[in-house]
Amino acid sequence: MTESGDAHLDDNEPYAVDESTATAPLLRGKVHLARNRFDVYDALMADLVMHASQCVRQFGDFHLALSGGSTPMPFYEQLMTDPRARGFPWARTHLWMVDERCVPFDHEKSNWRQIEEILVEASDIPKEQVHPMLAYLPDADVLYEKELRDVLGWREKGHDRLDFVLLGMGDEGHTASLFPHSEAQDADDRLIVFNRGATVVPPDRLTMTYSLLNASRFIAPLVLGAGKASMLARIAKNVDDFHEIPIMGIKPLAGELKWFIDYASAGGANAD
Repeated sequence: MTESGDAHLDDNEPYAVDESTATAPLLRGKVHLARNRFDVYDALMADLVMHASQCVRQFGDFHLALSGGSTPMPFYEQLMTDPRARGFPWARTHLWMVDERCVPFDHEKSNWRQIEEILVEASDIPKEQVHPMLAYLPDADVLYEKELRDVLGWREKGHDRLDFVLLGMGDEGHTASLFPHSEAQDADDRLIVFNRGATVVPPDRLTMTYSLLNASRFIAPLVLGAGKASMLARIAKNVDDFHEIPIMGIKPLAGELKWFIDYASAGGANAD
C-alpha cells in the first residue's frame, strides 16, 4: 500500500527531483512517499500524534522508542514547535532509546544528549518516564532489558510491547545499531545487547534487537535523501539476506510497518 503527500515542493529544497521518476519502491509494509523532508515530517508527525492519543485512551500510557542520528533531529524539533502537535500526551509517554553509543551523555556522539535537549527539556514528560540507555556501563544491556520488562510488565499480557518505534537507515542498510554481519543480528533470546566488532561503526553500541523491535505495535523507518536511493532500490528487489542489509530483518509479528520516504530517496528506487 502506498500513500502520497500532496504538499508543495519547497523553493529552498537542497536537491531537485524529477517527479515523473519518483515512484514508491515496493517495500514490505506501507510506504508514505512525499515530495520533500518537510512533507515527510508532517505525515510522520500526524501518525505519531494519532497513535499516541489512541494508546493513551486504550492503555493509559504510550511507549515511544526513538533513534538518534542527523535525519530525525529536525523532526524532533518540529514535534516540539508545531502547533499541530501541541496536544501530544507527553505526561503519559514513556520515552525509550532504540540504540546508543557507548559514551557518556555529555559526549558529542551521544544520541541521548541531543534528544534530551530537544524533547525532554522542552516537554512536561515526567522524569520517571524517561529511559536513557546507560551504554557506558558494563552491564547496561542487562539493566535496560530489566527496565523494559519491569515497566511494560504493568500492561495486560499481549499489550506489553513498545507502541511506536522510529527507525533510521544507514547508506549500507543498517538500522538501530544492527550493522551488517554483526553479532547483535542473531541475538534472538535478548531484547537489548551490546554490538561490537569489525562491521560496527565505532564506538561500540547498545541496541534493541530484532526480537524487541519486531514485537512493536508500529514501526516507522524514516529514510530521506538521494544517498539512500540505491539502497532502497536494492531492498525492493528482496533478494538480500538481513545479515547483508540489516533493515530487512524488520518484520513486525503483529504490528504495522510504514516507511516514510521523500522523492529523493525514491528517485532511483525502481532502477536496475
